[in-house]
Amino acid sequence: MIKIKFDKNHWAVIIGGSGGFGLAAAKKLAAHGMNLCIVHRDRRGAMSRIAPEFEGLRDAGVKVMTFNLDALSAEGRTRVLDTIAGELGAAGKIRLLLHSVAFGNLKLLAPYSPSGGPQADRADIAGRINVAPETVDHKFREAFENGADTLHAILDPPDYAPDRFLDAEDFARTLQAMGSNIVEWVQDIYHRQQFASDARVIGLTSEGNRVAWRGYAAVSAAKAVLESVGRAMAVEFGPLGIRSNIIQAGVSDTAALRAIPGHDRIMARARLRNPMGRLTNPEDVADVIFLLCLDEAAWINGALIRADGGESLA
Repeated sequence: MIKIKFDKNHWAVIIGGSGGFGLAAAKKLAAHGMNLCIVHRDRRGAMSRIAPEFEGLRDAGVKVMTFNLDALSAEGRTRVLDTIAGELGAAGKIRLLLHSVAFGNLKLLAPYSPSGGPQADRADIAGRINVAPETVDHKFREAFENGADTLHAILDPPDYAPDRFLDAEDFARTLQAMGSNIVEWVQDIYHRQQFASDARVIGLTSEGNRVAWRGYAAVSAAKAVLESVGRAMAVEFGPLGIRSNIIQAGVSDTAALRAIPGHDRIMARARLRNPMGRLTNPEDVADVIFLLCLDEAAWINGALIRADGGESLA
């Protein structure tokens, strides 16, 4: 591990830091001395898992503030920035704003009724070897769950809600949450003069920014918005000492991915085509976030950086 300690007065504000990429980044940054302000939105029942993670961050010897509130609202954002102002004092500054929000609508655009395909294939196999179709189905599913990724194409298609489709409100909420909300945070922090003189803003996108996954239309649109405003912030805030970059993470087994219908197929395909032969881990992405926070990364601005082991090339 690189033996680097950040300035003791530097803070990272992580929007969406209770799991996945956000929590992995918090652990990496805390290990190198970065103070943390973590904003998350979780139900009370989930806190039994999350609270020990936050305590572990404090064990690294850094200051840790946590807020369980709506980070997408002006009221929530104001509460966080008002509170952290007292902790920052005269010397403290925000070195990093990481926007890692996973709040998007996963409804379909149009009805979907799969026919033939996996069911027909399994029925044909069952007839050839003279066993019950449900036996074949069980064996295929068991093998797939044990790592036989090549069987993904013969399994049942994802189970989509047949009567719920994306509407204007679904799109608007998703675009704001995962696309433009990052700008609201950057603008407010800047106007409060809370950014460090050399600050970093990082957003997270995915290959869904250009690949059409069924049920991912609203999130895909939000990722396109995020990448666009990331470039705009790089141009407009760059002269003010704020570097803005977007990381395209590879497919990672997180709660956000598991919310997508057919996530098991997405993961199987990713493992099969990734040159490294595995999925991206949140820690892989956290390492890149850490590197972008170093002084030596000051000339990286307006970039889309792929942290996927080459997955998107294959």
